[in-house]
Amino acid sequence: MTEKSQNIVAINSQYIKDLSLEVPNAPQIYTKLNTQPQIGVDLNIDVHKMENNHFEVTLNIRINADINNEKLFIFELAYASVCTVVLPEEQIEPVLFIEIPKMLFPFARQIIASNLSEANMPPLLLAPVDFAAIYMSKKDQLVKPN
Repeated sequence: MTEKSQNIVAINSQYIKDLSLEVPNAPQIYTKLNTQPQIGVDLNIDVHKMENNHFEVTLNIRINADINNEKLFIFELAYASVCTVVLPEEQIEPVLFIEIPKMLFPFARQIIASNLSEANMPPLLLAPVDFAAIYMSKKDQLVKPN
């Protein structure tokens, strides 16, 4: 009798890999906080295969905020996890680029909100991210010639 292989998707650990918050125009910029800042957010996902069925998945988030073309802050976070993924080959990539980031994002969002609050910045709650759309867009870019 043969055993069915067991599907496993598990986050083994989560951690801040890199964190940076710069307020280059402090303290003068604090006098301008009554103006709504312009916010730019860049999000990327890196996946690195480790040994066996272990992978490191990293959310890289960079937020730039300006007030009247003056830098309010630059925030960079690399929030990572080591996870175990035992699935059929065709299911591994979508899990690593969609499902794992979905699980990590609320923790990254809390780290961002907390650090910006500690820096006396206006509240910032990042909107939910459609990781499936990001994945499909990146896949389309890799397939289509430029």
